[in-house]
Amino acid sequence: MSISRRNARRSVRILGLASASAALVLGVSGQALACDISEFKAEATCKGEKGQITVTDRDFSGQKATVSVFLENNGADEKKIGEQVVTGTKEGATIVFDEDWAPGAVYRVNVKVPRFINNKDIEPNLTAPATACKKEESPSPTPPASESPAPTPSASTPAEDSATPSASESSGAAAPVSEAPSNAPSAAIGDSNLAETGANSNTGLIAGIAGALVVVGGGAVYFGMRRRGAKSGS
Repeated sequence: MSISRRNARRSVRILGLASASAALVLGVSGQALACDISEFKAEATCKGEKGQITVTDRDFSGQKATVSVFLENNGADEKKIGEQVVTGTKEGATIVFDEDWAPGAVYRVNVKVPRFINNKDIEPNLTAPATACKKEESPSPTPPASESPAPTPSASTPAEDSATPSASESSGAAAPVSEAPSNAPSAAIGDSNLAETGANSNTGLIAGIAGALVVVGGGAVYFGMRRRGAKSGS
């Protein structure tokens, strides 16, 4: 069965309308998902000792959004912190507002995207942390006495050691004094010399007798010579 040209044209038109309708639906749904307020996130951060408010846009369609930050006071805007334009990305595009926030401060973050988001706030409002960025420096603790380093020995210690003679040096220095001759030796020294030379034996007695014999013999010789001289003269 052959298909007429008229039926073929009708089929092509139907397919074209269906494709266009599907593309329109996908495009609108994609844009609606990309520009939702839930794609925006705000947080209070610190850079060193300074505070910041960081807003991140995770819009993969690349729409430009205007972000404004307001400081709140009892539910009303007290002042406008700043306004910036951000182009969203799938990974997340980030903008930073320099704000030295106080602990517990509340901020309202408003977002505007032409044709998609009209003056919507990120909910809930941003509340700063309870601790400020700048911290007081606490003094370093003093180590306990048990952990204090041991004192370094002074340079005078060797001098004191060298000035104090040892037992061997003192005995060596006293030895020459005891060896010097003396007419009145002490009892300890005399006893020691007598023990070494044997003077406490009979040697002294023998020497005295020998001396007496020498004197007696000399006297006998002297008187004999005088007697012989007297006889020769008569």
